[in-house]
Amino acid sequence: MGETGTVQKTLRRKKNQMTEAAKLIGAGLATIGVAGSGVGIGNVFGALISGYARNPSLKQQLFGYAILGFALSEAIALFSLMVAFLILFTF
Repeated sequence: MGETGTVQKTLRRKKNQMTEAAKLIGAGLATIGVAGSGVGIGNVFGALISGYARNPSLKQQLFGYAILGFALSEAIALFSLMVAFLILFTF
């Protein structure tokens, strides 16, 4: 009986370690969206500078579009961070 209990405890401990490792890997993979958001924000403001250089009279309109693009790109980053935190702290 004593050996069976020890084996079960060891297996339970291994299962908990595997679950914790899977949580950390999943959270790390969920944060990949933050890198994509950084690229998207860079593209938005690069296009703003390019558009402003081509036609300076559209400065206000282009800036409004750039802020909208920035907000949408940033929202994706926040969603990916939210998913990472959900994976870490709820499972």
